[in-house]
Amino acid sequence: MADVYMLGGAQTDFARNWSREGKSIYDMMSESVEAGLAATGLEASQIETAHIGNFVSDLFCNQAQLGGMFAAIRPEFDGVPSGRHEAACASGSIALLAAAAEIEAGRYDSACVVGVEYMRNVSGEVAADHLGAACWRGEEATDARYIWPALFNDLLGEYDRRYGVNYRHLGEIARNNYDNARVNPNAQTRKWNFGNRAFSEDDSENPVIEGRIRRQDCGQVTDGAATVFLASRRFAEDYAKARGLSLDDLSKIEGWGHRTATMRFSDKVARSKDKDYVLPHVRGALTDAYARAGIDGVDQLDLMEVHDCFSMTEYMIIDHAGITAPGESWKAVEDGSIRKNGRIPVNPSGGLIGLGHPVGATGVRMFLDAHRQVTGRAGDMQVDDARRAATVNIGGSSTTTVSFILGRGVR
Repeated sequence: MADVYMLGGAQTDFARNWSREGKSIYDMMSESVEAGLAATGLEASQIETAHIGNFVSDLFCNQAQLGGMFAAIRPEFDGVPSGRHEAACASGSIALLAAAAEIEAGRYDSACVVGVEYMRNVSGEVAADHLGAACWRGEEATDARYIWPALFNDLLGEYDRRYGVNYRHLGEIARNNYDNARVNPNAQTRKWNFGNRAFSEDDSENPVIEGRIRRQDCGQVTDGAATVFLASRRFAEDYAKARGLSLDDLSKIEGWGHRTATMRFSDKVARSKDKDYVLPHVRGALTDAYARAGIDGVDQLDLMEVHDCFSMTEYMIIDHAGITAPGESWKAVEDGSIRKNGRIPVNPSGGLIGLGHPVGATGVRMFLDAHRQVTGRAGDMQVDDARRAATVNIGGSSTTTVSFILGRGVR
């Protein structure tokens, strides 16, 4: 594929509650884009196309047509082609895929990608109902109070049936992500403190939400936006030269994978009966990305930013990514492989559990953090000598799965 470079970007502070500040989704988008322009030194007039990742602004904000909101941010954006992309929690990654495809096709040399979600203006139960739009309404989780904890409890149950699951390992995944988030200046939970048994099966310190899914296993309800800028090789060369840099100071999309499975979670599991992986399409998205990047697998990565909407989701991704054999994710938890100084650090940002999960922004935020890591700009989150990183972004009950591999400079 044609080279697509990542120039940089910015994200908002995920601890902020924009409704309490009296600010709108437009304010959130605008602040993120302006911060991204400032961080990269790009001029608004250099942006040729824009893609917006968002899941449910229609429900949370009674607002659609976010491409028009992008056009209102700067006079130079008025007339720039833009549009919104939706794939539940993978909306941001779908926007990234569309922007990259336009650059690969030669339509444009530069693209702005914004992921955004405004979620904390309603009660927790209303938010949970809005987010339920990503399941098959009336067909699954019909008796659940909280749809997504219930569906990912079904994932836990299927793993337990096939391989056995010790809750202690799920608690340690959550603990690791909260620990990583403490040094992330944009993390929603960076100042949170927990009791001694907060990551155990203690019903008072870690109460049950649905089934075996407990409070600390859950990603956050978060307001936030993230903005990144993609460019063709020609544009990236000019951009780097003007700043006394080389292409090796930027990152490049080395590979990508995108798979979409049938909607109902029970159908997904039924189709994987007698197969090695519980969710083969997730494994396929990863192996597609590895193949396009020209690598054999996870051992040629330096870190991963993955979709831990629940600790069980990360547990699943660990073996599907090849960090362990199928059903043996617990080994990577016990031996420290996924810790920041481990064999393959997972979520040094804090992930969705620690950093936060503004749904439409998550895929873009992952991409930005991967870029920062491989270009040595991750601050206190930096993984030593990182040169190649992967993202794994999942929408719905793994209905949509997107993986990117970002590498530093010219390979």
